[in-house]
Parts: sequence; structure tokens; C-alpha cells
Amino acid sequence: MTDSFRHKGMRKQLIKVLREKGIKNEAVLAAIEKIPRHLFLDKAFEEKAYEDKAFRIGAGQTISQPYTVAVQTELLQVKRNDKILEVGTGSGYQSCVLAELGARVYTVERQLSLYETAKPLIEELRYNIKTFYGDGYKGLPSYGPFDKIIVTAGAPLIPPALIEQLKPGGILVIPVDKGSVQVMKTLTKISDTETEIKEHGEFRFVPLLEDKAGK
Repeated sequence: MTDSFRHKGMRKQLIKVLREKGIKNEAVLAAIEKIPRHLFLDKAFEEKAYEDKAFRIGAGQTISQPYTVAVQTELLQVKRNDKILEVGTGSGYQSCVLAELGARVYTVERQLSLYETAKPLIEELRYNIKTFYGDGYKGLPSYGPFDKIIVTAGAPLIPPALIEQLKPGGILVIPVDKGSVQVMKTLTKISDTETEIKEHGEFRFVPLLEDKAGK
């Protein structure tokens, strides 16, 4: 795996773009600057890897644009040693951003081809991330509860199973809507019976598919 001075220079330019777009969390920016995004893409996209764009990664999925990754990560308010569930491993890029911030990451992917690609790459980059193949709509009840949960695909609603697996005081970040454009929402679990939901603007994600593991 090659991460050249040129790649690092392109990442610095990306960070400048993210700052201009309003990303303020220095730890999030530092994590994005450190991780070689080009390694998560097909070599055909290497020259464009540090543009603020989403790219296809196979199985009808995308690697989110860096701004979206930064926004979701900021909203998650990651603290070192947070136990975080990620629904939708995809390329593994978002997982590595969370791990770089010191989180204990559990990530689940329903597309076998993506799981089989992301898992060895994450291991090669030496991030201690627990990867699972399965239906993320159901979360990972055997491993919960979680301090934070992040969903990286558009959902028609906030899955009740994910709320159940969130600790009181925890935060769930999820794009919600049935259309091609979703509203980014944060759900803070005040207690086992009370939640607070806030909206944070519109984004575009591929859909979160329920009960499709094994396809």
C-alpha cells in the first residue's frame, strides 16, 4: 500500500475544503487527514480520491463524500474508548475514521462482497475494528449496548432495535427519509423511555435495506 507525499498533500487540500464548508472539530479533521482515502477506492479513482465527492464501490453502494463523513462524525461527538456501532461498513473508511479517534468500533455490513473487501483492508491498516457480516437494521444485540451508533445509509425510519441498543445518554446519527434525499438526524437517548431528536440538514445516501443479509 502506497501513501505518498503527494497523497498527503491532496489530503491537506481536502481538509482546507472541509474547513471552508464549516467543519470545526479539529480531532475529526486530523483523523480524515491521516487516513489514506485512496486505498478504499478502485485505482481508477485514485486521482480523484481527495475530491469532496462520493464514489461507487460496488454492490450498488458508495463511499460517502468526506464532508458527509465529517458531519456524521462531528454529530456523533466521539470520545476516546466510546463503544460505537456502525451500520453499513461499506468500504471501511468511516470505520477507520472512528477508530482513529480512539473509539472501539463494531461495524456490520449486509453486502458480502463489501464485507470481504473491507475486512482485510481494515486489518492491513492495523485498526482494531470488529467487523460483522449481517443485517445492520437489527444492530448487534449480542454486543450492545453502545455509547454511540452511526448509520451510513438512508433509512425510512429510525430502527427501534438500534434505539434499544443505545445506552442512556448515547447518540444515534442517522439519515432518515424514503426518498433520494434524507434528513440527517441525531437521536439522544435521555432515558430508557425518553429520546430527543434533532435535524441537521439534507444529505444523499443509498438506502438501508432490511432483512437482506445473505444476498
